[in-house]
Amino acid sequence: MSSQRLQGKVAWISGATSGIGEAAARLFAQEGAAVAVIGRRVELANKIVEDIEKNNGQAIAIACDVSDETQVRDSIVKTVERFGGLHIIVNNAGMVDLRPLHEVTNEQWDRVMGVNLKSVFYSLKHGLAALRNNQRSYIVNVGSISSFVGQASTPVYTTSKHAMLGLTRSIALDYAVEGIRCNCLCPGITDTPMLREHLNETVDPDATLANRLRRVAMGVPLTPMDVAHSIVYFSCEDSVGVTGTSLVIDCGYLTAAEWEHSGHTRFMEPA
Repeated sequence: MSSQRLQGKVAWISGATSGIGEAAARLFAQEGAAVAVIGRRVELANKIVEDIEKNNGQAIAIACDVSDETQVRDSIVKTVERFGGLHIIVNNAGMVDLRPLHEVTNEQWDRVMGVNLKSVFYSLKHGLAALRNNQRSYIVNVGSISSFVGQASTPVYTTSKHAMLGLTRSIALDYAVEGIRCNCLCPGITDTPMLREHLNETVDPDATLANRLRRVAMGVPLTPMDVAHSIVYFSCEDSVGVTGTSLVIDCGYLTAAEWEHSGHTRFMEPA
């Protein structure tokens, strides 16, 4: 049941056509927000908007490559024109490039940094005027457990997510005077289409996932909606007083340097 914590708010959510971003868009609408569904795949965005509107929510689909400053600017202008303001920015768009650093080209480096990091810069730069119009505004950056630790064959992604955490702190310091709080949410293994895409490149995707989850205390992956609930927390006054920090939501992945559960936990059973 919705608590309408975001009633009257307007949210711009990037990477909102699948996975965590899609879950956030749907949950934000349930909580009363008008939602700009931002993503490159506008046909998927349109379907999400259609579903939201069928449930009496408000949403708009906007095609946008978040690594392109002009497109980010235009998407924010469209959001404000449609809904009359902007209260929440969720920087969720992200991509992974799997290869060792010596094989990375300049173009590959720039593409990952553009999507994962420059997009945060662009959304703040062009959303600030609208955010300033509110007594309270919120920026939520979706980082990763890779904001804290390295992972094999993802040097550019890991660099971008470490940098996002530092950028979150800088934004929180510089714009607190404007009534803006900025925080970073750092999920662990989440069962998204992007995860499945990478698992499907292995010989046995299910076995690969099961092996990774043996290192997770709870033994299960997050769902996109699990993460979306924490995004809502950072996007309203439930988290009053919290800014410039991070929240790790990883089912216990980072709690120990070495860990392997016994093979079964109660979290694997229905609640």
